[in-house]
Amino acid sequence: MAKVKKAPRPKAQTPKGFRDYFGSEVSERAEMLRAIAGVYHRYGFEALESSAVETVEALGKFLPDVDRPNEGVFAWQDEDEGWVALRYDLTAPLARVYAQHRNDLPTPYRRYAMGPVWRNEKPGPGRFRQFYQCDADTVGTGSAAADAEICAMLSDTLEVVGIPRGDYLVRVNNRKVLDGVLDFVGIGSDDPIRADVMRTIDKFDKVGEEGVLELLTTGRRDASGAFIDGVGLHIQSAQQIVQYLTQKSVLYGEDVNQARLASMRQAVGNSQIGLEGVSELEEIASLLAAQGYGSDRIVVDSSVVRGLGYYTGPVFEAELTFEILDEKGRKRQFGSVAGGGRYDDLVKRFTGQAVPATGVSIGVDRLLAALREKGRIGGSVQGPVVVTVMDRDRMADYQTMVAELRNAGIRAEVYLGNPKNFGNQLKYADKRNSPVAVIEGGDEKANGVVQIKDLILGAKLAQEATLEEWKERPSQYEVPRGELVAKVKEILTQWA
Repeated sequence: MAKVKKAPRPKAQTPKGFRDYFGSEVSERAEMLRAIAGVYHRYGFEALESSAVETVEALGKFLPDVDRPNEGVFAWQDEDEGWVALRYDLTAPLARVYAQHRNDLPTPYRRYAMGPVWRNEKPGPGRFRQFYQCDADTVGTGSAAADAEICAMLSDTLEVVGIPRGDYLVRVNNRKVLDGVLDFVGIGSDDPIRADVMRTIDKFDKVGEEGVLELLTTGRRDASGAFIDGVGLHIQSAQQIVQYLTQKSVLYGEDVNQARLASMRQAVGNSQIGLEGVSELEEIASLLAAQGYGSDRIVVDSSVVRGLGYYTGPVFEAELTFEILDEKGRKRQFGSVAGGGRYDDLVKRFTGQAVPATGVSIGVDRLLAALREKGRIGGSVQGPVVVTVMDRDRMADYQTMVAELRNAGIRAEVYLGNPKNFGNQLKYADKRNSPVAVIEGGDEKANGVVQIKDLILGAKLAQEATLEEWKERPSQYEVPRGELVAKVKEILTQWA
């Protein structure tokens, strides 16, 4: 009789493009989200937690930065709902929520949302298929004050989480201005190559000034050696577009924003849509200046070309300006950690009526990485006080101790492994990065005392101290049982 073949054991590995997060990483993210939520709440935004799953129809064909409609999502067919998918961002669900509940919501509706999103894209270094976003949006008003408020709030948020002024810039542009520039160079809204020109411009961050110029004209060879056909614009028209994208103010003594706005007016000529865009940027800059946000924090910048098929007006991006070393040891700026803009057509898909909206999305994982680069977070996180177990028959005594510590607001736990080897208990405390171990054997119990071991000092003395210093600075204390909580607090305060 043939042997029954055993089923292979499953591989203990995360799926490609996903990862696990452990203690300190989860705590750091939770702390950041609390800080961001505090800023959003202070600005008057209300929390919203929408479903992680939407119908594919509701998600629509508006995935930013992806040319192919409905690509890049994790979708499956439901028996009742048809095709459904995990949300790829937090904005598409907001459009559905507002359309569904608009009669019960205030207008404008100001909401913030935080949570994971999923994109079925090719993973790479630092690029995962599941990541956290942190959004704030205002739906139901076309006022430029709403756009200015988002920019101000984004600036405040970066500073609250630990990015100091001078290490970031919130950059603002307007899709309408770019439309005006294209009108001015003779590429009208009905020109068949306009869409190709827009897609090419949207690659500015990836291929740079020279790359865009090549793609707008005769084409270029990419890093793999493949040749990409160009749009076929006349070199002069292409140069005018690239000149607009790369304009920089060199007018010393003048406000940078005002100088760039004046340059934009020249770039759009008599284009009505372009002039409208410049006027909106002027109003945003004026409102921000009135609140004390100068061009050192929020600056007009024509190179911001986010999701041009998605946004309809002002667009903004938060860029961190400090330098880091890449994997090859070269210096480069950290780059973008947040972006957004005005998207007045998204809710219209559900209602048939134009509903103005504007918002911003913060990439939580990138912002956490930036804070680690600045040394604002990271390193070891202090673990709990560990109450060791010298006699398993006295577990109630140890649980009483840990309850007293917890009731005093001290993070603490009883060792729940095999208590036979005391050395293993201290190894466990060390692995947990515990600051203190509490010891009560039979003799201590009989004498009404406990031993309290300062593990942080003990580790420092073991590494640095001479024998004489070790004797002068004991790292273990015997105190009356009633003084347990007070002594632990004293040690923790010393190392706080």
